[in-house]
Amino acid sequence: MRNNDMVRTQQERMYGNALPHQHSDSDRRIIDAPGPSLRLYQVWKGNNKFFFNGRIILGPDSRSLILTVSLIVVPVILFCAFVSQGLIHQFPHYIGNLIVAICPVLAVYVVILLLITSARDPGIIPRSLHPPEPEDDGYVSSISSDWPGSQNGPTGIPPTKEVIINGVIVKTKYCQTCMLYRPPRCSHCSICNNCVERFDHHCPWVGQCIGKRNYRLFFMFVSSTTVLCLYVFAFCWVNVMKIMDYYHCSLWRALSKSPVSGALILYTFGAAWFVGGLTGFHLYLILTNQTTYENFRYRYNVKTNPYNRGCFSNVAEVFFSEIPRSKHNFREVVKGDTSSVYTTSMPSGHPMSPEMPKASSDIEMGKRQAVAAEDLEDIQTQIDSVGGLQWCETQPRHTNWDHKANWESSPDIQMLAAEFGMEHGSTGRQKIEGVLI
Repeated sequence: MRNNDMVRTQQERMYGNALPHQHSDSDRRIIDAPGPSLRLYQVWKGNNKFFFNGRIILGPDSRSLILTVSLIVVPVILFCAFVSQGLIHQFPHYIGNLIVAICPVLAVYVVILLLITSARDPGIIPRSLHPPEPEDDGYVSSISSDWPGSQNGPTGIPPTKEVIINGVIVKTKYCQTCMLYRPPRCSHCSICNNCVERFDHHCPWVGQCIGKRNYRLFFMFVSSTTVLCLYVFAFCWVNVMKIMDYYHCSLWRALSKSPVSGALILYTFGAAWFVGGLTGFHLYLILTNQTTYENFRYRYNVKTNPYNRGCFSNVAEVFFSEIPRSKHNFREVVKGDTSSVYTTSMPSGHPMSPEMPKASSDIEMGKRQAVAAEDLEDIQTQIDSVGGLQWCETQPRHTNWDHKANWESSPDIQMLAAEFGMEHGSTGRQKIEGVLI
């Protein structure tokens, strides 16, 4: 007992206050406790924003939704407040009320389509945890010498693989960000930082990628917006014509009596050209089974497009095929160590996102303390054994100090000793030898 007290006093002289006290069972449970359970949307590596605890996923430019909704709602309010009131008196009662009711109902329908298109997973493909192993599976590989992942690179992964679809060779590229070979018709969106299945384009008005899971809704939104614009445009002209007939005046006089009708005519004329042209373009893409990305990047004709199966089959594929389930459950609990994910994930729309760096630091500090406590116990055990041997004089003193002790020769323990202010080397050995002698 006395020997143990003396060894403890020697250790305090050697290390000062750097050597911590023994941890109690409750302290050890706190140190070894696992980090907080996190959900997938909290450690998401893409640039998306999440709301309602991961139930809604938006793009990084989701604020553009406010502008888009305003461009739809404000003209409808002006139409109902100033234009439709005059139409009620110009038509029979039930027809006038129907004209007034159709416009806001159609506007609500358009806004709902917009929000669903923006809040739906467009078809994000899960990232791979590790790059694929180089393999010889019969694919024809096309390797570029200046590609970072070519044979001259560190991984030796071919940048492309060629697969045959309907008798046509199609190249699939390797995505260095997601560490996978993209499926056919898949592309990586640089704005959202995700690989999207059947990627069409990233729409700034919707604030989301348009892919396999929301393309149908996007086309319905664009075509419905075109109908809404034409509806307002047409009945604004009807209102102007009724004013001209009622007052027997010219067009400019009629517009001066209903300036809102003139403003809406100009606005809906320009908007109809934009969304109408977009509707026609996407209708052409649907009939030929192309995406916007493919249309601008490749110049398909009827013979070389491997996805074109005829107009009726192409239309059925877009409008009547079953929408696949999302490959992600953003609310699932992430298993394993997620501390490394914090540094690469972007802040989400969830309020707890700013706390992610702090939580990551707490997890790393807890692990560090647990390792330090275990190493210090090993140091103390070895010092006790060395001190006991010296007090019992089981072997000459100089044999212990002519060579480095086990704990001193370990690089990990040397780093730990340096962190806690311990001295080692020739100066430390002289101090320890003087104390033990």
